[in-house]
Amino acid sequence: MKTSYVSNLAIQSAMRLTIQQNQSELLKLTQEQTTGRHYDVGLALGATASRSLNLQRELDRLNSMKSTNSVVTQRLSGSQGALETMAKAAEKVRDTLVTYKGNDAASQLKIQKTEIMGALQTFTAAANTSFNGEFLFSGINTDAKPVADYDTTPSSAAKTAFDNALSTFMGAQVPPLTGMDQFSVTQMQDFIKNTVEPMFTGSDWDANWSDASNQNMTSRISASEVIESSTNANTKGFRMFAMASVIAAELMDKNVTHEVRSAIGVAALDYVEQGIAGLNAERSSLGISEARVKKANTSIDAQLKLVNTHVADIEGVDPIETSTRINTLKVQLETSYTLTSRLQQMSLLNFL
Repeated sequence: MKTSYVSNLAIQSAMRLTIQQNQSELLKLTQEQTTGRHYDVGLALGATASRSLNLQRELDRLNSMKSTNSVVTQRLSGSQGALETMAKAAEKVRDTLVTYKGNDAASQLKIQKTEIMGALQTFTAAANTSFNGEFLFSGINTDAKPVADYDTTPSSAAKTAFDNALSTFMGAQVPPLTGMDQFSVTQMQDFIKNTVEPMFTGSDWDANWSDASNQNMTSRISASEVIESSTNANTKGFRMFAMASVIAAELMDKNVTHEVRSAIGVAALDYVEQGIAGLNAERSSLGISEARVKKANTSIDAQLKLVNTHVADIEGVDPIETSTRINTLKVQLETSYTLTSRLQQMSLLNFL
């Protein structure tokens, strides 16, 4: 009978390799238990991995669209807040005109002008609201300040244009008007309707007041739906409010007759009412866009839930089976550690 020996070093090396393999497998299983999906999806699924990739791309597209919609929602919310401020400024002008209607006292007219100019400044500041470095009411010209300040030093282009238009109109009358007190009601109505109004409804608005684009921002909120996600400072509400404020602030406190002042007040009230209506119309339009974004997000959430369910079905692992395999590996590792420790203690020195 022949005997042979087995080196304890060989046994330790084999045990060490087993431990390394078990540790690697334990790491993979732990990750699978944490993520709920295969450690190596391609290896686990084989040919069906392409279906998983398609679903992952769909998830990325839906998540990207939802992220974009979040920005759109914030932009719309900011626009709504600014439009509300502008509408309140317009209502302030209207209330001031009604409050001081028929009043010719210089002190009262001064207070009226101060309040109207304050409302115009509030309106301008709100119109120049920005979000994420982009002006909300500039249309697609998001880097351009949409509305110029009117009351500045030196005089703004808009004020200079108004003063020049008034001087030109007075000089063109027959006979020429040398003072504001010489205006008749008919002449003042003619000046407001045929000289001042075109300055706000025509190209002079772009030259003196606005750098905004008439084309609004658009955003894709779903695979098949695109909305206008902004408005611009060239809409009727902006123009009419600015005109009402300028007419009231520049003409009401001048040395005109009571009848002419009343005519100015009537015109200013009419224009500010148009401005309020125009601003409210823009708020309604943006409100519709907000509702469409909300519905689109609801649809995207439903799609995400469905796609995630399909992905889980394809890539998911059985948590019970995974847990069982982890426990088994832990037992094997503990056994391996124990055996390795005992093998390391085997030495001829202990028997001498």
